[in-house]
Order: sequence, then C-alpha cells, then structure tokens
Amino acid sequence: MSGASSSFPYRLVATDLDGTLLRDDHSVSARTREALAAATAAGAAHIVVTGRAVPWTRPILEDLGYQGLAVCGQGAQVYDAGAGRLLTSVTLDRQLAGVALAKIEAEVGPLHLAASRDGLDGEVLVGPGYDVVGKLPATPFTDASDLWAAPLNKLYIQHPELTSDELAAAAERTAGGFVTVVMAGEGIVELLPLGLSKATGLSLAARRLGVKAAETIAFGDMPNDIPMFAWSGHGVAMANAHRELRAVADEVTASNEDDGIAVVLERLLG
Repeated sequence: MSGASSSFPYRLVATDLDGTLLRDDHSVSARTREALAAATAAGAAHIVVTGRAVPWTRPILEDLGYQGLAVCGQGAQVYDAGAGRLLTSVTLDRQLAGVALAKIEAEVGPLHLAASRDGLDGEVLVGPGYDVVGKLPATPFTDASDLWAAPLNKLYIQHPELTSDELAAAAERTAGGFVTVVMAGEGIVELLPLGLSKATGLSLAARRLGVKAAETIAFGDMPNDIPMFAWSGHGVAMANAHRELRAVADEVTASNEDDGIAVVLERLLG
C-alpha cells in the first residue's frame, strides 16, 4: 500500500469494535464513518481488531462496506472480508483448556461456560447460567461433552458472584501457565491459546499490508487491548475505557458514544 500523505501521520488505523468503534446500540456514527473515510483517503488503511470471532464480526463489517483485513477472536483469526475467507486461524488446545478450567474451578467454584467454535461459521455454544452480553446469536448446550466436540477459538467463563476483574485475576493466578486470560468487558472473561493476543493478529495483518508498528494508531477500551497498544506506535483509550487500559494509553479521547475515534482522526487530519 502507498504511504500516508503528509496530512495524516499514520499508515494504519486499528480499531476495536465494542465500546470503541461501535456506539452502545452497536451502530457506527456518520461522523466516525466520515473520519475513517478521510483517513483512508489520506493513504491509511483501517483495520478492525476485535475479540469477536468472525461470525459475530461479519454483520458489522458488511454494514460498513468493509473489504479489508480484520483481526477477530482476540487475534486468533485474520479474516479477508473482501474475499470472505480466513487467512489464519489459531485454535485452543482443548486438553490444556480442560486443565485450566479445572484449576480455576478448584479455586473459585463452578463456572458458567460458553465457547466459540473455529471457522467462518463457527457457532458460539452457551451453557446453563451463562449470560450472553447483548443480543448476539448463540446455541445453548446442556451436555458438557458438546463443548469439546469440535475445535475452539476460546472459552468464555462467568462466575455467579465474582466480578469480571476478580474472575480474570483468579483465572490468571491459577491457570495463566496453560492459557491466556483476558477481560474483554464486564461479563466477558476469556481463555485463549497461550501467548495469543490482539497484537499477534494485528502484527500478522500489518505485515501483509507492509505496515510497521510505529506507523499504527490503535483505539480501544478494555484490558484485552493492552497488547495492541504495546505493539502500536500510538494507543488511544476511549473515555469509557477500563482503568488498566487508560493507565497505558498515550492519550484518552471522548467516549464511544461521543465519537472518540473521530475526534482524534479529525485532529490528525487537520
């Protein structure tokens, strides 16, 4: 791809979806759409980097008319939206995940579980008691063996009493040597392949685009965005961001409801 013009200092704009690019009603504002269009017209690429696996991401990309690469599943999947195909896909070692779950439950008691199956059409399986955030499509299961019957990107865990921060801390403490633990939002604690992060997928996608980390500006709102900020040249936290992300951000912008991405891009575009 060509270099960014002198009117815009970055060649790649990486945006998280929920709580960042998306407003609370899961829409993208006209102002933010226009700011992203202006950045791409100035020579930058826009890349979505989300915790959602491809099936939960695809409707948003279609609404945006998005044809580029997207990093999905917390970095597990690099998806070519224009071609409708997966370029990379990392799956969770189900045996290690089972060990991790046992260790976490030994510490905090029984968990409510969900799991994201691998693939372009991989469904999200939801067990008894698990509360799906938002109205995303999911398939209930009651037999635990169904959870392990096909390759997975990730497991989701919830606890009947602990907050997401408390559960994530307990999971990291007891099972961090077996899986990567991320907190992606209230009610969204995930167990991923060990070592995987948004930075993993973003670096792969950027390499395909011929873009360096220093040429990337990233926007996010949750602790799962910390590796992406560490990799990128400039990390921008939304006003609604989790305290852990705000602590490592290069700047804090307005909230997702107040077009925080557009505020920064408009300033950079002059």
